[in-house]
Amino acid sequence: MAVFPRAGALANAVLVLGGAALVALAAQLEIHLGFTPVPITGQTFAVLLVGASLGALRGTASLALYFAAGLVGAPVYSGGEEGWEIVSGATGGYLVGFVVAAAVTGWLAELRWDRRFSSALSAMLIGSVVIYAFGLPWLAHVADLGWQKTFENGLYPFVVGDLAKLWLAAALLPATWRLIERVTARRP
Repeated sequence: MAVFPRAGALANAVLVLGGAALVALAAQLEIHLGFTPVPITGQTFAVLLVGASLGALRGTASLALYFAAGLVGAPVYSGGEEGWEIVSGATGGYLVGFVVAAAVTGWLAELRWDRRFSSALSAMLIGSVVIYAFGLPWLAHVADLGWQKTFENGLYPFVVGDLAKLWLAAALLPATWRLIERVTARRP
């Protein structure tokens, strides 16, 4: 069950900040492959989990905050990177795609796609496709690559890991809901 923004302003702020912090933390889990400017990171896992658990509005706000924080100098992108050079570089499209993927995954969760593991997995797979829909053309343009090289550098090495990450995110969704319920519970 995606959590709709019914909680108080403080609870919403905590959830948005927490979602951005989770993505920033997951970004620091990285493996450089050497042949591509795109590292393997934990970001997609966090993006999908944040979107599905917080819903479209708060999920989008979390990822927009993450994106903006890195843009203005907070070292939140993979490897502690930050700034315009990263956003305008080879991986910038993936960063933009994270914001849209959180919105789409959150929206699908609000449509009850998060009720069963199989449909939650489908929502997260769609979210992953959204990330690639932004990341791949951006990579092709910035790195001046043809489509075959773009897929070799920005898609093929990541498919198996991304499938594992979206499976893990879907599996952790019920635990995430319980945590969100604690944050949003109104106390007398």
